Amino acid sequence: MGEDCIIRTDFVAPETRRNEMTLYDELVARGLIAQLTDEERIKDLINHGRATFYIGFDPTADSLHVGHFMALTLMKRLQMGGNRPIALIGGGTAMIGDPSGRTDLRSMMTVEQIDHNCECFKKQMSRFIEFGEDKALMVNNADWLRNLNFLDFMREVGAHFSVNDMLRARAYVNRMERGLSFLEFSYMLMQAYDFYKLYQEYGCNMEFGGDDQWSNMLAGTELIRKKLGEDAAAMTINLLLKHDGTKMGKTAGGAVWLDPGKTSPYDFFQYWRNVDDADVLKFLRMMTFLPLEQIDEMDRWEGAQLNEAKRILAHELTAMVHGEEEADKAQEAAKSLFAGGVSSDNMPQAVVREEDFKEGEIDILSVLVLCGLAQSRSDARRAVEQGGVSVNGDKVTDIHTSYRPSDFAEEFLLRRGKKKYCKITSR
Repeated sequence: MGEDCIIRTDFVAPETRRNEMTLYDELVARGLIAQLTDEERIKDLINHGRATFYIGFDPTADSLHVGHFMALTLMKRLQMGGNRPIALIGGGTAMIGDPSGRTDLRSMMTVEQIDHNCECFKKQMSRFIEFGEDKALMVNNADWLRNLNFLDFMREVGAHFSVNDMLRARAYVNRMERGLSFLEFSYMLMQAYDFYKLYQEYGCNMEFGGDDQWSNMLAGTELIRKKLGEDAAAMTINLLLKHDGTKMGKTAGGAVWLDPGKTSPYDFFQYWRNVDDADVLKFLRMMTFLPLEQIDEMDRWEGAQLNEAKRILAHELTAMVHGEEEADKAQEAAKSLFAGGVSSDNMPQAVVREEDFKEGEIDILSVLVLCGLAQSRSDARRAVEQGGVSVNGDKVTDIHTSYRPSDFAEEFLLRRGKKKYCKITSR
């Protein structure tokens, strides 16, 4: 992430929430809570700032994405209420791979890849959560999982789990027809052991996670009860879903990342600016820190006013991830493009390098893929053949159109469709 990537600190303080509602009440009002183990106990813990809670992040890529962002905003809300977050980086569990929500086995990563991704996560998280003495903690489960003795682990942990009960877990049921490896089957035990270790070493009394993690989280509370005779709590938050039930955070080009090098602030802004009308208020409640009264007022908005709600959503989220300045730039760029007065100052940029040219030329299909306006050459071919591509305002109709380095010396503005632009330079 860029150095100017910050999270805003001018959020609404807990004491100014609507009608003096409790923190738990606000989580309910924002549509965040899915399942929990003991409502009254959880209310008491988080409302009085007595929760030391953890959320796990398996480093399966070198950047956090929109799905992680939901968890980070929850951690921020709870930290503002006086609770202590623990961000658990899964340097150990990533060596197995969580089967939840998967229809096949995850690709195996090397230790070097995992460790690199862990470092990327650490840098990004520190811009969202306040870490330090008596504040949030960042812990890596590689510290205890990678050196486990298999036989000792099976005797200490495996003896407390029923295979019959485990097979009823949703994550495993969904995989039984295609085949479930023993490697993945052991993931639940690893996650349960994480909670057990954090409870012992840091007094962690709660675990939070996505609703697809419910079975794994219950396994942790059971292990703590059986091994220590103590009660720990678990709560899941609703997954970020569109109104049709599909997951948010995916585009034709892949995931929506928090790293500006993978998803530019402009593209991040545009992603939220283009959400469906039926989703905008839900996302404002779940992901922003705007007062609920302000969002409730938008319930009466219609037509063009909903476009304003989308602009607010896009600006708020972009400011939280990339900072106010980048959010303002993205908003101005989007406004210029929508109005037809194309300004290249703030639009996404890409660079063609010497090695991108073959015999001194690069074709339009390669340019589209290089700058991220097409997912593949076949996708780029369709865009050109359908008349949706232009360079500096001139439509490109021939898929064999090629360019030399000198063509990129001056302004080279590539457009796909009505709203996707990229400024391309050469190096």
